[in-house]
Amino acid sequence: MRYRELLLEGEKALQAAKVPEYELDAWYLFSHCFSMDRGAYFLYMETEIPGERLEAAEEFRRLARQRAERIPLQQILGSQEFMGLSFFVNEQVLIPRQDTETLVETVLAGEKRAVLAAVRPYRLLDLCTGSGCIGLSLAVYLRKNKAASGLRMGGRKEGGGPEILLSDISREALQVAEENIRRFDLKDSCRTVQSDLFTEFSGEQFDCIVSNPPYIPSGVIGTLLPEVKDHEPKIALDGSGDGLAFYRRISREAAEHLFPGGHLYLEIGWDQGETVPKLLGEAGFFQIEVRKDLAGCDRVVKAEWPGV
Repeated sequence: MRYRELLLEGEKALQAAKVPEYELDAWYLFSHCFSMDRGAYFLYMETEIPGERLEAAEEFRRLARQRAERIPLQQILGSQEFMGLSFFVNEQVLIPRQDTETLVETVLAGEKRAVLAAVRPYRLLDLCTGSGCIGLSLAVYLRKNKAASGLRMGGRKEGGGPEILLSDISREALQVAEENIRRFDLKDSCRTVQSDLFTEFSGEQFDCIVSNPPYIPSGVIGTLLPEVKDHEPKIALDGSGDGLAFYRRISREAAEHLFPGGHLYLEIGWDQGETVPKLLGEAGFFQIEVRKDLAGCDRVVKAEWPGV
């Protein structure tokens, strides 16, 4: 069998399973198994697959069968790109979405000066962290910002960064986040805490709290793509009947965990741009802003807790 014929076999299997973008996904699996880029493929596509590469061909078929079962490509390959970084992911965490990059970019724009100006270690809490993609992306880019500025960051020793806590109720999710801490060599500034939102943070305060909590209404989950409803953790998706359960808790509880003048950043669903700000306003937050994602949908709410 030639390389081209094998790739076509995979494409047809994914097409029959109604996999979105089946040609692209087949290519990603093929490239992964053969360590082959497009240039090499076009050079060798009509070549018979040699005996020493038949094991790779069988691996491609095995992975294609998994994808045909609608297992997400990212879970099969064990990685997802986010903010230009490659994060380890598996079935225990929500796969990072491009929409969530809007949240990270909003936090960076709002907090990088505060981090540099801090006279004590700047503290940031990432609630419902999952893979850690939000908190760890912030750690990476805030460190780059510090290096570019030539200034010390947050009163910490040279080479350090802000103190970032990654919190999740799921121990399995935190194991993924811990692997990503190791991947990006952030053990000096980032650590995980297993907690049901703020339950394990009694008496602790932060300069910034950021979260992408579950916000999909329970009744909507069954309508999602099989990759999501059948293979991503429901605990990371289900925001209860109206999708607002976590926002209600965070609105009520965040204030006692923010320093005066501290900021809260939340990712929201496209139709929650009025309800979530209202909850925050009722809880005493002010300077409430809603930011849109690249598709023009409401995606991030930023709010400030009053200063002294």
